[in-house]
Amino acid sequence: MGKNLPKLLLYSALFVLYLLHNDLWLWNDASLMFGIPIGLLYHIAFCLAASFLFISIVKNIWPAHLEVETKEEA
Repeated sequence: MGKNLPKLLLYSALFVLYLLHNDLWLWNDASLMFGIPIGLLYHIAFCLAASFLFISIVKNIWPAHLEVETKEEA
């Protein structure tokens, strides 16, 4: 279980991010934060979180057999 724990956590985080994708709770909120509508700020934060999650997924659970070895030509 110890070796599969990071994989399970990353897939769980991916599922949570999927659930949080549509911000129905901020749809009618016209308030501003830092001069930006709160819904737009939510989507900016969501995009950053998704980017960091996908970087973590690629670094931690990308299959090694898909990597192609390249030889440097001198």
